[in-house]
Amino acid sequence: MMKKLLIVFLCVPLLAFAAGEVLHLDKAPDRSRDLPALQNGAKVFINYCLNCHSASYMRYNRLQDIGLTEQQIKDNLLFTADKVGDLMTIAMRRAEAKQWFGTAPPDLTVIARARASEFGSGPDWLYTYLRGFYRDDARPTGWNNTVFANVGMPHVLWELQGEQVMGAGHKLTLARPGLMKPEEYDAMVADLVGFLAYMGEPVANFRKQLGVIVLIFLAVLFVFSYALKREYWKDIH
Repeated sequence: MMKKLLIVFLCVPLLAFAAGEVLHLDKAPDRSRDLPALQNGAKVFINYCLNCHSASYMRYNRLQDIGLTEQQIKDNLLFTADKVGDLMTIAMRRAEAKQWFGTAPPDLTVIARARASEFGSGPDWLYTYLRGFYRDDARPTGWNNTVFANVGMPHVLWELQGEQVMGAGHKLTLARPGLMKPEEYDAMVADLVGFLAYMGEPVANFRKQLGVIVLIFLAVLFVFSYALKREYWKDIH
């Protein structure tokens, strides 16, 4: 009896997963080594996202890692009261945000890593999400999303993208153009997603470079070690 119950408990989650819809995610362009793109992503994040979402584990001066000078940060990306060494926090209180939006907007410092643990690829999810808003009059904000059903967040980039509507076959069509052409908007979103991914792990590129160096060192060490081993055992073999 216990064995049967154990099999049922193990199989139910698998059956539920199999019955669920497969979430299609568009591939996000890789911006991890494109400093101008990361700089543009930082500008978009600060101008459009930082009003409601904080990045409270990220300091403004870390933007120097993507090629900006301290003076450029001060002149272009800081609000009046902020300092270069400050964290990217917001003035809005969580209690007030919950009252206004139904839930407090999440901190975005590690959002790419959080979505990666849930959906396999954080950048792909964010890239699809930010391009997947469409008009839905049934929602309080007037917006819905293809990968986040009944999302509470309004489409803050709608003036740039325009207004999409859900058509036949669950396909989005652009009903009203925005300030950007679709390809321009997609490129801007890719820059923003690249910056969000960078915030989640600022040392990712250094870690990858260090890993390559370590592997090369081990390969060279193996050659010398093997040559030494052959020289040491040549009289025995």
